Amino acid sequence: MSDRFRDKTAVVTGGGSGLGRAMALAFAAEGARVCVIGRRQEKLDETAALAPSGSIFGLCADVRDAQRVEAVAGEIVERTGSIDVLVNNAAGNFIVPSEQLSPNGFKSVVDIVLLGTFHCTRFAFDALRASRGAILNIVATYAWSGEPGVLHSASAKAGVLAMTRTLAAEWGRYGIRANAIAPGPIHTEGTDKNLWGAGVDEAVRKEIPLGRLGSPEDVARAALWLCSDEASWVSGATLCVDGAHWLHGGTLDFLR
Repeated sequence: MSDRFRDKTAVVTGGGSGLGRAMALAFAAEGARVCVIGRRQEKLDETAALAPSGSIFGLCADVRDAQRVEAVAGEIVERTGSIDVLVNNAAGNFIVPSEQLSPNGFKSVVDIVLLGTFHCTRFAFDALRASRGAILNIVATYAWSGEPGVLHSASAKAGVLAMTRTLAAEWGRYGIRANAIAPGPIHTEGTDKNLWGAGVDEAVRKEIPLGRLGSPEDVARAALWLCSDEASWVSGATLCVDGAHWLHGGTLDFLR
């Protein structure tokens, strides 16, 4: 542990569970004041309860709601004085063949992932400019490779990837860095329940050169580095945190 983020404020969307919770706890452990954002206050409070007292607080918001996101951004600055790190982690996904995907299902995922990332980033801009801060977006390797069953998510994540690179090119003049992490197959409460069930875990593991599925902490450690001053000349980059899995094709082929 270190004090890389002491006196800094980190905002993590989707911070009530999984990757978001792990990243929030990691930032708090390194001295940051952390605001976790999500739709369920009780889950945000659970995350806060796992951290040193007072280091994490939760604000309930649906990232699809631009007005609410704008209000939350203002409240964070009022309470902490800054936004130094913004982690756009909130997402929605479900596996469905493209020919069975409804327009509403497609829109729901795109609105959460793509519009939500835009809303949070746009309304954090003034604070990020003041702090010369860092943006970290969570994408997926199928944003560039494609993968069966995730047309909606792949389309949204590809948009976020383009957004990351565009903001790195445009907002660098303000000292703002924008990067992305593309996690591989990860053990979380949700994936353990819905995805990596009997037989699938082993089949996926065999396709990962480093020989194991990941953990939220694997992603959290990468997030800390990318958002720290140690990566001060890294912007517009996408870091695959997946044990080189992306070199071996898609995960969801096993589910067809």
